[in-house]
Amino acid sequence: MKLQERAFVWLGGALFVASLAACAWRFLVSWSDPSVRSPARWPALLANALLFLLFAAHHSLFAREGVKNWLARLVPERLLRSVYVWVASLLLLIVCLLWQPLGGDVSLVTGWQAVAHAVVQLAGLWLIARAVGMMDPLELAGIHRPSAAETLKITGPYQWVRHPLYLGWLLAVLGAAHMTGDRLAFATMSSIYLVVAIPWEERSLARTFGTQYEDYKRQVRWRVVPFVY
Repeated sequence: MKLQERAFVWLGGALFVASLAACAWRFLVSWSDPSVRSPARWPALLANALLFLLFAAHHSLFAREGVKNWLARLVPERLLRSVYVWVASLLLLIVCLLWQPLGGDVSLVTGWQAVAHAVVQLAGLWLIARAVGMMDPLELAGIHRPSAAETLKITGPYQWVRHPLYLGWLLAVLGAAHMTGDRLAFATMSSIYLVVAIPWEERSLARTFGTQYEDYKRQVRWRVVPFVY
């Protein structure tokens, strides 16, 4: 890989980390104040939904074989993952930077109930860490190229549900003890997107792993939430 390409993939990885940090700051800090709100909440909510739809559409489009094949004619194969990471990270930053404040309190619990919510969120973060730990984080950030001999993850939390990373996300964003309008809107949009996107992702996994993935689906019945979905 050339020096310019190395710089491209490493800068993409740094942007990936920065976008996640910006998202975490928004959710944990910026959106914790219910008094900061837009004078026109419904237009603000619509604008935020369109912003998130733009981010979600990128993921769905990149999952399509036609788009992948078209992009492969423009970008060297070794940089495809990095290009995906660059675009996704920039779009997430745009969502965070251009988000219109909604404000308002939806729910607030204290005492032992707040402790229970914190436990739920920590469990979600632990599940995310476990799921990511079974991958190559540098591959996830677009720095390492995907392995030619990609293997299906069927151990650890992947024995409980087929998408433990998504379950961890749901627990982390929906488990907030102080749910403001902004937190609820972002948690709802991102959760709906994950649920809608899973069938597309599973079709892609079935094409990649064939009967092995079909066997895995029979072995682990639940996609995200045990006994529910």
